[in-house]
Amino acid sequence: MYGKLMRFGVLMLALGMALSACSGTSGKQEETAAEKTGSVATKVVRDQFGEVTVPVQPKNMLVLDSIYAECLIEMGVTPQLVSFVPEIEPEYREPYFNDHGVKMIAAEQYQYNYEQLLQLAPDMILLRGAGLEKDAYDDLTKIAPTVALDSNSEIEDAIPKLADIFDKKEEGSKVLAEYREKAGQTREKIAAAIGDKTVMVLRVEHNRYRYMGAKSSDSSAFFYQTLGLNSPEAIKDSTDWFNQFSLEILPEINPDFIFLEDRVLVGYDTTKSMKELKESKVWNGLEAVKNDRVFPLKTNDFTVGVGPVGSVRLMDYIAEKLAP
Repeated sequence: MYGKLMRFGVLMLALGMALSACSGTSGKQEETAAEKTGSVATKVVRDQFGEVTVPVQPKNMLVLDSIYAECLIEMGVTPQLVSFVPEIEPEYREPYFNDHGVKMIAAEQYQYNYEQLLQLAPDMILLRGAGLEKDAYDDLTKIAPTVALDSNSEIEDAIPKLADIFDKKEEGSKVLAEYREKAGQTREKIAAAIGDKTVMVLRVEHNRYRYMGAKSSDSSAFFYQTLGLNSPEAIKDSTDWFNQFSLEILPEINPDFIFLEDRVLVGYDTTKSMKELKESKVWNGLEAVKNDRVFPLKTNDFTVGVGPVGSVRLMDYIAEKLAP
């Protein structure tokens, strides 16, 4: 997921002399101890790779996942620094971070600039553990104590673990309660409008097409579990997040509604694929297309914009299209 990361020989020597983190056996996120080290209060937490000693009150925390940064802010913990990839962030997030005084550090997608991170002098680093390579984690621990949260981007899973680390269980429960209430209202509104009609998320990529599986995690869970949307029968048992398919099977899938994603990725061009789709007889023969039941879906909104704030915005957008 994070790609092959560049190593800098000279830099690694410098990193070895910088702040180091403690790692040990794997386990669930939880605070296990608190102690004084010099004048800085610390505690031991568990992450995806083991135990980590972190400051009780970080003064220069760097979050390498903007979804997690949003979760923390909504729980009353404002990080000082957040990694920010402008091309893939939802529109609302930059002003959101600005409003909360979080400094955004421009970054490349799937890359870590270790020299840049070292210069930031964080006293704690927090990022998503799902898909993280151990070598990348080890390099980050040479910069500052690093917590690789044993989670993905689903806030139902991530928020309780973040709340444990920062002693914000009550606040985390409140954020999730509000999220669930909103989700329930949206689910009922959509169900009343479309009943058991089916919804497909179709991703247009460079030289290929993929559909979202209904039994995966991340945004799949958001669409098909949180909002209770029905997947077309032909693809309802897919456990992969996105599945490649040929346009010729679209009539077999035959969704009542389609959310169409024109995939955004740095250095990516979907122009040819989108043109071929729109000109396809198979595409234009679908009832969803003929009945104007195809709606655009921004990559940034449903892959990166799924924090507590972004999820509500996405719910409103989906409801606006399915239950106007």
